[in-house]
Amino acid sequence: MLPILCACGRKWTVEPHDTYCLIRQDGGQTLGYFPGSGVRILYSDGYAFKDLNRNGILDCYEDWRYTPEERAEDLAKRLSVEEIAGLMLYSSHQAVPTDSVGYWSSTYNGTSLRESGLPHSAVSDKQRKFLRDDNLRAVLVVRVESPRIAAEWNNNMQAFVEGLGQGIPVNISSDPRNETRAWAEYNAGSGGKISLWPSPLGLAATFDPELVEKFGRIASAEYRALGIATALSPQIDLATEPRWNRFYGTFGEDPDLDTDMARAYIDGFQTSVGAAEIADGWGYESVNAMVKHWPGGGPEEGGRDAHFSFGKYTVYPGGNFEQHIRPFVEGAFRLNGKTRKAAAVMPYYTVSHGVDPSGKKVGNGFSKYIVTDLLRNRYGYNGVVCTDWGITHDYSSIEEADGKCWGVEALSIPQRHYEALKAGVDQFGGNNDKGPVLEAYQMWTAEFGEKSARERFERSAIRLLLNIFRTGLFENPYVDPDRTEATVGNPEFMQAGYEAQLRSVVLLKNRAETLPASTRRSVYLPECGQSRLPVDTSLVKQYYELAESPENADFAIVFIDEPDGGCGYDAADREKGGNGYVPISLQYGDY
Repeated sequence: MLPILCACGRKWTVEPHDTYCLIRQDGGQTLGYFPGSGVRILYSDGYAFKDLNRNGILDCYEDWRYTPEERAEDLAKRLSVEEIAGLMLYSSHQAVPTDSVGYWSSTYNGTSLRESGLPHSAVSDKQRKFLRDDNLRAVLVVRVESPRIAAEWNNNMQAFVEGLGQGIPVNISSDPRNETRAWAEYNAGSGGKISLWPSPLGLAATFDPELVEKFGRIASAEYRALGIATALSPQIDLATEPRWNRFYGTFGEDPDLDTDMARAYIDGFQTSVGAAEIADGWGYESVNAMVKHWPGGGPEEGGRDAHFSFGKYTVYPGGNFEQHIRPFVEGAFRLNGKTRKAAAVMPYYTVSHGVDPSGKKVGNGFSKYIVTDLLRNRYGYNGVVCTDWGITHDYSSIEEADGKCWGVEALSIPQRHYEALKAGVDQFGGNNDKGPVLEAYQMWTAEFGEKSARERFERSAIRLLLNIFRTGLFENPYVDPDRTEATVGNPEFMQAGYEAQLRSVVLLKNRAETLPASTRRSVYLPECGQSRLPVDTSLVKQYYELAESPENADFAIVFIDEPDGGCGYDAADREKGGNGYVPISLQYGDY
């Protein structure tokens, strides 16, 4: 039973759902709660509030009439060091449901999901552990079975943590989810999959920031329907090195275009309007944008990527470091919308060669110059700084993409956490274990004293909590699975994505007015290696007759991938007496 501590003159009504209840208030915030969590409802002036810490008192952080800043400061002071250490964690990649074996594997009540008899939206044993024992609240989700399963899983996660400690909700996040592939037409996922849009490089090819902002608004609506409140995007590295394998995820090489696209993307994702707005543009339709990768990971040495030890350096042969930070300081930190700045920043793995005046050669997440001196002090950024995934982990060999502790390989895992804290970061990507964070706290205490350590942790806690308060999760973290199914991948959103795909196409030549090609003509599709076609033939057959050979076709559609010259390192070369470093070619084939 849920005690309702109100007698008369109330301004709210209770609306039951399958696994949660809503309290809708006239002139107040809508509250969502799980009746079995132990959370009570308090009242003041006829309004309802959640007693998240179950102490019978309406504390400042529980009172939605205060500003997010006031509430975050109040809650940070109440948290134990162990609870703040949990806030500083950002989970490894989570699939819904998890697999029985492999990288994303977990158990359910000690057995496989099938044997457990639990629904596919159940919280796994690993997830329960890091939520309960490690106080983790930032969760990165990757593959989901369906929008409904994602929504139900979100609700199960939120119900589980609502009865723990101070009742801090889970902040679920995602890497980009809306990119299309050649095998799917715009309406192929209508009503099921998420809307399909061009990749960031394709969006850049439209040269239309307004279209990118529209994408942000639609994608954020789908994210929030899935329970996702943080986007690990946009990637606004200047793509000045064409051999870099993450080129496609950027807005290209032009700093002016990149700046405009970054600003539009973040405004679209972060801005809530009307009744959905809580304060300063933030609200129930907002998705925190974690912009990456500060200070720009584009100029990778030789095109090699910093997920690997052989690609740990960014270099600036033209001396244009300032150009690489422009999309951040003039775009992501200077928005047109009321939220003003991106909610979070992710430094890249790289060692920014020749940038730190002290000459210190460490990854950006360990660099006080990169994080504090530049980002915070020179450019005034006061939001969350989250490391890229796995920078505190050990790495096994030069060709393996496991830990990325560049420049601090000789330190222990707790020492790496300490170095990152001293550099100025708030959160550790890909770390489910609070233990090393607590050890880092003790190191800070030993060097600077307990008071300084507590102040340092509270400073990060306030930043991290703000992104949860601003998006309304403390009031209502639950989503309606029926509404999720109606929102994610609906025909209107799919059509908008399809139109953006058309806008992203760049026509180079059109000899003899070959295009547009009338329907029902005969088309030939060349194979693209390993005897496979690059597109679903059933999709092509909706418009054209499929020819068996070029001789029997009116025209051909040829799909071409970008050149793939490898990763720039070859263990076989090393074994033959070389150093392993090989060039990445931009050719389509061998010389």
